[in-house]
Amino acid sequence: MEGIVAWFTATLGQYISAEWTVCIISMIPLIELRGGLIAASLLKIPLWTAIFFCVLGNIIPIPFILFFIKKIFHWMADHHFSSLVEKMEAKAEKNRPKIEKYGFWGLALFVGIPLPGTGAWTGSLVAALFDMDLKKASLSILIGIALACIIMSIFSYGLLGNLI
Repeated sequence: MEGIVAWFTATLGQYISAEWTVCIISMIPLIELRGGLIAASLLKIPLWTAIFFCVLGNIIPIPFILFFIKKIFHWMADHHFSSLVEKMEAKAEKNRPKIEKYGFWGLALFVGIPLPGTGAWTGSLVAALFDMDLKKASLSILIGIALACIIMSIFSYGLLGNLI
């Protein structure tokens, strides 16, 4: 993670602040808020400022995924990217039993528990591909982001030691 932070700050640091850098890091699939909070901690950004910018960065892609991913997948499949689309759909399909079994709270936990392959991007993809109600899916994803934020703040900022 330190290498990613070093690259982003060296590349973007001359143009934008550390806060906006972690916002951008939080928008990246697979890294998301989890990586953004670690980066913010390494950059010595105060916790509440880091939470604001990381949550903002993690939320920005969600509406685009929920509203447009099916159209994007259709376009990609028509333009020689069908294998990538199939991989992404298979990833979503793999998580279908968990999401369907627990519904709203299953999606929130899927987004919120910081494990590889989970997060707001994948949760939004799953919700869109499974035609979940947009309001419920959005709220569930936001709850998941809040959960991920709490968990990652505890670990990234060493709050666990302060709580024990």
